[in-house]
Amino acid sequence: MRNIPQERIPDSTLALLRDPYRFITKRCERHQSDLFQTRVMLRKVICLQGKETAELFYDRSKFHRKGAAPARIQKTLFGRKGIQGLNGEDHQHRKKMFLDLMSTDRLNELTRLSKENWLQAAVDWQEQKQVIFYDAIQEVLTRAVCQWAGVPLPESMVVKRTRQLVRLFDKAGNAGPKYYLARIARIQTNAWMKGLISQIRTRRYSPPPGSAAEVIALHRDLAGNLLPEEVAAVELLNVLRPVVAVSVYLTFVAMALENFPGCREELNESWTETYPEWFAQEVRRFYPFFPFVAAVVRNDFVWKEYAFPQGHWVFLDLYGTNHDQRIWDRPEEFKPSRFQDWQQDPFTLIPQGGGEHAVNHRCPGEWITLELMKLAVEVLRTRLTYHVPHESFQLNFRRVPALPPNRFEIQAVKVLS
Repeated sequence: MRNIPQERIPDSTLALLRDPYRFITKRCERHQSDLFQTRVMLRKVICLQGKETAELFYDRSKFHRKGAAPARIQKTLFGRKGIQGLNGEDHQHRKKMFLDLMSTDRLNELTRLSKENWLQAAVDWQEQKQVIFYDAIQEVLTRAVCQWAGVPLPESMVVKRTRQLVRLFDKAGNAGPKYYLARIARIQTNAWMKGLISQIRTRRYSPPPGSAAEVIALHRDLAGNLLPEEVAAVELLNVLRPVVAVSVYLTFVAMALENFPGCREELNESWTETYPEWFAQEVRRFYPFFPFVAAVVRNDFVWKEYAFPQGHWVFLDLYGTNHDQRIWDRPEEFKPSRFQDWQQDPFTLIPQGGGEHAVNHRCPGEWITLELMKLAVEVLRTRLTYHVPHESFQLNFRRVPALPPNRFEIQAVKVLS
């Protein structure tokens, strides 16, 4: 039996908070290993990186998700008793509900609504001296996803609801007062969605047929029971929140168009249907989104002579795997053409988790992310002109999600006919 390399310090919580995206990578390099053991919040954890360990991590016979997310994340980002904490048949049944919402027609409708709301907002951006892109696009996405999901959103509540949805993901990884803003936002949005679920079930409100609001409100578990209202509320937020969180990726799209002008020229000069998707995939690979995902060892097992004890916490490094030079040629270069001949592999490009969508905990909203990113490429290239006052953008890697300090400022916005 081989010993898993161990960190010498008694607890790595502060080190992880200081550098969440590169914490695992740096220590794997130091230990010259794809795995090492440490403690986080005084709890033993095995950290993994790379394709082989990703394949291991998504083996459902060896790991489960119940109790994997730290309590503070359940209370903010995910919500309690949602799909992220389910296993086995319960997970697959609930996951099918989400996957059924991702039909081509439904994706096209969300893209259409997003474009419509974006161009309407951009008219107002023309009158502003400066626009903070990350903030402004969040309101666009909130309007679009609420329309798409069948969630009523009065004009007077747009700013408030946008702020609440953003806090669920933008503040969840913080400590101190910012974290409590996320906790408050979770309480407020749960109450908002719970009230809507109640209205649908008592027929005081009829959402559009096939909308997320209708499907989730009327969804039944394997025993044939409706989800408890508070659980249905969490799952409806698991539709709204991730779409608004795509604002992170849209900001990265805008940054990449500025930082890598050769790609903009490629888009302008040799436009093909496939290049925007290569570009979007490279943005997802290159830029930081989630730092890692967590699971729990189901039963004792041995992998490559390393012992994994039952109940042990395990973290899989997403950002580090997306920059693993054994998988990606010159990973620190931004190169969309690398996806020209890419064979889709569920354990290499894993910015939103890995494995198979239908059976693993891979985000079912990946298709939404890609479509909205391709929309961003189109709008930023062909429908808007603007000035970017800063030539380079240094990401704050201590922040989750990582963003430039000015959240990507643009000026002199003009809408093209």
